[in-house]
Amino acid sequence: MTLGTRHRLRKASDIPTLSTISLDETILPSKLYQTGLNLASDERRNFDLEDVNVEGAERIAEAVAKYDIDRFIHMSSYNADKNSSSAFYRTKGRGEEVVRSIFPETTIVRPAPVFGFEDKLLHKLAGQANLFTSNHMQERFWPVHSIDIGSALAFMAEDDSTAAETYELYGPKNYSMAEIAAMVDREIIKHRRHINLPPRVLKRLSELYNRLIWWSQTCADKVEREFIDQKIDPKAKTFQDLGIEPAEIANYTFHYLQSYRSSSFYDLPPATEREKREEKKYLHVIDDQ
Repeated sequence: MTLGTRHRLRKASDIPTLSTISLDETILPSKLYQTGLNLASDERRNFDLEDVNVEGAERIAEAVAKYDIDRFIHMSSYNADKNSSSAFYRTKGRGEEVVRSIFPETTIVRPAPVFGFEDKLLHKLAGQANLFTSNHMQERFWPVHSIDIGSALAFMAEDDSTAAETYELYGPKNYSMAEIAAMVDREIIKHRRHINLPPRVLKRLSELYNRLIWWSQTCADKVEREFIDQKIDPKAKTFQDLGIEPAEIANYTFHYLQSYRSSSFYDLPPATEREKREEKKYLHVIDDQ
């Protein structure tokens, strides 16, 4: 999570623990407080989604209200819904209700799946030799550029008219995960194996896998999320209300994925340009009769 003044943000992760004392120390000199982007998307050994997305958000909102901070921007998630079958979406929805009940002027931001440097979308797809899923990669969403999210947050921090508003921030085009995976394959000039397993099997394997490693890879709730398409709240504001035109993911795959190519193909042009060059090699005859 990030916090600080309007012009200088600091990471709360620099503080050893999220105690009341540490919150007081970091919030007190601030005019603006902003929670982190999808701080917890899966459960870890030392905390669960309820701890972070609900109780953690509640404690932060209470500290913000206690010191009468000017602005509070809460990063939630797309599909935040207290009635969702996904624990992540469910706790994100409850977290929104909690912070608004404590600090009504809270600005809530719901970003779509994000692509950019060190993201968990393009880089995850490009970096794995075997892709394990349960829904044949049919989950649909509007991927959004991290730079656009940053621009939107900077605008909100300077414009007090965005207080007490909810924003759905998403890209211009809807994709399935399979379509994005195919786009990644074309860009890195590799074909990765896709293995689809029944949900119950993959959820169990995820639980066993997480017992063996300490870092986050997958969890049962991520399998559940594969079956939930992104839904846009028609009442929420969007990039358009901020005067921002979101970027299209297809225009940035080369920029972010070139390093995944082998040395033999590293300097080849982007997939779209390469396809155009191939197109020019052939003579197309159109028969109107």
